[in-house]
Amino acid sequence: MSPAIGLALDRVEGRAKVSGTARYTAELVLPGLVHAVLVGARIPSGRVIAIDTGKAERAEGLIAVLSHFNLPPIPGKPRLLPSLVGLAAPGESFFPMQDEVVHYAGQPIAIVVADTIERAEHAASLLRIDFAELPAHTVLDQVRDQAYEPQRIFGGMLPGRNSRGDVEAGLAQAKHRIDQTYRISPNHHNPIEPSATTVVWDDVDRLTIYDSTQGPTATQMTVSNLLGLAPGQIKVISEYVGGSFGSKAMIWPHVTLAALAARQVQRPVRLALDREQMFHSCGHREEQEQRITIGARADGRLTALRHHKLSLTSPFDDWAEPSLQSPGIFYDCANYEGVYRLARGNTITPTFMRAPGEASGMFALECAMDELAELVDIDPVELRLRNFAKTDPSTGNPWSSSGLRECYQRAAELFGWDGRDRAPGTRRDGQWLIGTGMAGAAYPHAVPPNQQRARARLYADGSAVVEAGVSEFGTGVTTAMRQVAADGLGLPVDRVRFVGGSSDLPNITAAVGSAGTGAVSAAVHLAATELRNQLIVRAVADQQSPLHGADPATVTVEDGRMRLHDRAEVGETYAAMLARGMTPDVEALGVWTPPPLTTPYGMHTFGAQFAEVAVDADLGLVRVRRMVGVFAPGRVLNRKTAHSQLMGGMLWGMSQALLEATLMDPRTGRWANPSLGDYLIPVNADAPDVVVETIEVTDTVVNPLGVKGVGEIGIVGAAAAIANAVHHATGRRIRKLPISLEDLL
Repeated sequence: MSPAIGLALDRVEGRAKVSGTARYTAELVLPGLVHAVLVGARIPSGRVIAIDTGKAERAEGLIAVLSHFNLPPIPGKPRLLPSLVGLAAPGESFFPMQDEVVHYAGQPIAIVVADTIERAEHAASLLRIDFAELPAHTVLDQVRDQAYEPQRIFGGMLPGRNSRGDVEAGLAQAKHRIDQTYRISPNHHNPIEPSATTVVWDDVDRLTIYDSTQGPTATQMTVSNLLGLAPGQIKVISEYVGGSFGSKAMIWPHVTLAALAARQVQRPVRLALDREQMFHSCGHREEQEQRITIGARADGRLTALRHHKLSLTSPFDDWAEPSLQSPGIFYDCANYEGVYRLARGNTITPTFMRAPGEASGMFALECAMDELAELVDIDPVELRLRNFAKTDPSTGNPWSSSGLRECYQRAAELFGWDGRDRAPGTRRDGQWLIGTGMAGAAYPHAVPPNQQRARARLYADGSAVVEAGVSEFGTGVTTAMRQVAADGLGLPVDRVRFVGGSSDLPNITAAVGSAGTGAVSAAVHLAATELRNQLIVRAVADQQSPLHGADPATVTVEDGRMRLHDRAEVGETYAAMLARGMTPDVEALGVWTPPPLTTPYGMHTFGAQFAEVAVDADLGLVRVRRMVGVFAPGRVLNRKTAHSQLMGGMLWGMSQALLEATLMDPRTGRWANPSLGDYLIPVNADAPDVVVETIEVTDTVVNPLGVKGVGEIGIVGAAAAIANAVHHATGRRIRKLPISLEDLL
């Protein structure tokens, strides 16, 4: 039997999704279900003076209008912690509708409940709300003079400053210096399925929540904390999730508000955000600028790197996406300084967005390195190889695995990089200026701080089911875990089912930050191998078994049949042994304890990306013609889903480079383009030829299977490679995202 891990298997949930038989949170039909609609503040700062509900209360089908005037306060207090921690993970340390204060436009100030969604929306439109508006600050330029250096960021998980060596001394030694500022526009997530929650109170103190979430346990723990309930009083079900990209990694107020509304009206309640509400209710990638100063010797070897970031955060949280973490370890540079500075504005707390931090931080660093390559007059790939970090520069520890050199070399070969003319503006194709560019990519391998669990059960017919409380939100985890369990148990893949999507199942970490696959696969692998070993021990102890008396270490399992390693004819199937013992099923729990944070290894995933662009010489229009990405994500569980994840990341990187920007109107303090009609994203006609390969490197540190994950790394170097290619085509260096045609005219 060949190993299942690594095969390019079709997604097991794919047919249900494309046929329409999959049921998402906003499609569930429950007896007595009513519908809730959130009403958001029209102002970015001030107070709610009054809510006139008279017209709404006369509307047909209205059940309730809830606000801080009549809604009991919540007993808990939100505490900002990333969902990877496995505890409560509210999106911000502020909970709305507790008083009259308005902190940002779109902040929930009322809930309207009616018997249909249409009637709820109509009644919500009839509310008359009076505000006392105060001056607001909604863009970085309004508050940059009030910026401060936080002690810690990212829910307290990371320091606000990191340094090693002496940057000033390193700059003094430099022959060449780059000092540039790069600006990144705010971005918003737009999954196909907007966030939705359906809530049922089974009793006065028992709650079932159907939620579109990346982590059922994160929802469970957050609502538990806010409502003062024990986690065991709350069950969260999340079977199908229509994408997330970070918007559903943290638990936003609408989930708990739906629970409060259901308790108030004593009916099951569904609360689904509309597309515009997604722009101000689930966080975003914050407006930011990054200044990079690089010192280098005559040969291009770095002597110093200073990386400062300034970004806009909310009135209540020190949140910045960790843009400086991977750039700080990517090159061999003894003198480094990374500093975050924040400025408070009238905005919801920003949050994870795919490749949170690395997609912005590596854009700035890799564009600066391209500028350095031009200054030194050296090939950009060669510059990176000269500064290759053989060990983690921040600690001196070896990498758990790298593969970066191989990624550079293979990607350059696939792209046809050799012989490239480094001079900008030298290639044309009729009206089009042709340019090529490249960039490195890195993403930290995050490990949860607590144990991960999965359960494996084998039935008397020789089939198995493996369970873990992880959502399937488009990553292919359901399929990959079947492969892991099949190899662990020694069964064909079609004899194994994987069940997830419920907080009642084992496992406590949300699948975020490319950590989900590694964490869940570790627990599934251990559960499967523990069950296999139990069954082997049982067989060798059974006097009626052909394996009786054998050394368990000499027994292997293939196609569900236990046999001696050197005598294949001696053995029996799982099913035969269980039937003889009249045992209907047997199960085992797999518990994985992640490596501690003090593990003496640097743990990152690496890759290299190349791009070719064509720029219209008169119109400034940019078209990406082809992209190549080669990555070293450790062991690949499913080649098809991994390829899809990496390609999707690369295309999103193209979107980040050329299209995506949410525009703030500082006069109103509201997003000016909160819809897919105005927020630009690529369509199929924009998609270039994309080549994706992986370099499989062995990693014995990160987890038992050596899995680092592919969910984030694909996007990391794409925007920089495209920006560098635009410069190569036109000779113009654009230091902002997205690059618009106005920048090139």
